[in-house]
Amino acid sequence: MSPATEHPLRYALANELHARPSPRLAAPGTAVFVAFKEPRDAANRDADLDMAHLEELVERHGGPRPDPSGSHYQGVLGRHALKWESHTEFVSYMATVPGLPIRPFDPSAAAIFAEGWQQAAPGRRIAAVMVQVDLLPEDPAEARERMAGWFAPDSLAAIWVLDRTALIAGDFRIDADGWMRFAVFVRPGTSDSRVGRLVHRLVELETYRAMSMLGLGRARDLTRHLNELEPQLTAILASMADDARPADQLLHDLLAVSTRLEAQAVQHSFRFGANAAYEAIVHDRIAALREERFMDLQMLTEFMRRRYEPAMRTAKSAERRLGTMLERTARAAELLRTRVDVERSAQNQKIMHRMDRRADLQLRLQHTVEGLSVVAISYYALGLLGYALAPVAGAGGVDKALLVAVLTPPVILAVWWAMRRIRKRLHHPHDDEI
Repeated sequence: MSPATEHPLRYALANELHARPSPRLAAPGTAVFVAFKEPRDAANRDADLDMAHLEELVERHGGPRPDPSGSHYQGVLGRHALKWESHTEFVSYMATVPGLPIRPFDPSAAAIFAEGWQQAAPGRRIAAVMVQVDLLPEDPAEARERMAGWFAPDSLAAIWVLDRTALIAGDFRIDADGWMRFAVFVRPGTSDSRVGRLVHRLVELETYRAMSMLGLGRARDLTRHLNELEPQLTAILASMADDARPADQLLHDLLAVSTRLEAQAVQHSFRFGANAAYEAIVHDRIAALREERFMDLQMLTEFMRRRYEPAMRTAKSAERRLGTMLERTARAAELLRTRVDVERSAQNQKIMHRMDRRADLQLRLQHTVEGLSVVAISYYALGLLGYALAPVAGAGGVDKALLVAVLTPPVILAVWWAMRRIRKRLHHPHDDEI
């Protein structure tokens, strides 16, 4: 087939399905797992620092160099098989080695991850898991006796998984050396790849459990802020019915509370969204185990329901509470804006009413001035006509006073008509053009 017919990403997308295969582990064997996360803004961390940390480990044990642009790595480091993955917020390392330590869960089994190397990690350790894989005894009660010596009985969870192919147990407690322990007993003949997949799911379960519970601290911090802001919001809402409180001031106070709530939403939105995704992965990994009860011990789902789900509900409750308060502030702000608009509309009506009265007074004053102007102009016009016609009136024997008296009505009428025409032209300038 011609390359022109292939989508440029077809092979890359297909290879991505096989880019991160699960490790292979034979029983008996040991797996140690660590994950590192930046405390702040881990999603935007410098990936080059993660790669440099991996290269240091590989060089220390003489393994093949990783691809600097890669997001996953698998290689053999001495007796250990190393698997490294870069995730959105963390990086993980899992090393598997054949055999079991002399003492169960001996910290020497994690010697590949030296203390100094871990301290130099560009982040902080969010998960550290040690998994011991052994063959299942013929009598499962023997496996239970071993569990009793390894794990705390009050939090021990032990289950059959994968159609009773294997038995896993753990108490989700961190030991004195900083490791969380899990024991896996597999039936003889179980393939190395299936054991590797099981161990991988187990360490993923713990890692995503830890990552999802990061939101618990954020939820508690958010709850403290909401406990501070809620009385302020309640007081503002109660004052909305008080006409003595200016709406502008109430709106200003409400916007201050709303701004702080929006800041909290921006600060916590990514964490809560990531928590929901991690929680879904936890439940997916549990479901993939297909657990069954082992003797009378608690199942993994029971443990999670009692110990894990309350933390997730607390985070979800804080998130919902924040959303509810944001909705309340939005509705209150809309009501206050409506109240402000109504008050401003009433003020505008009063201003328009005062302007109408002022215009009416100006019109009356204008009429008064026009009347006085008619009188004044008529007076001066009569005076001029009297002087102009006085010689004619004297020649004709007409008394000047009588002449003025006769001219007064028509002069006043003529001046009034002229003033009216002028005012009409001012108010209707285009009438003469029609």
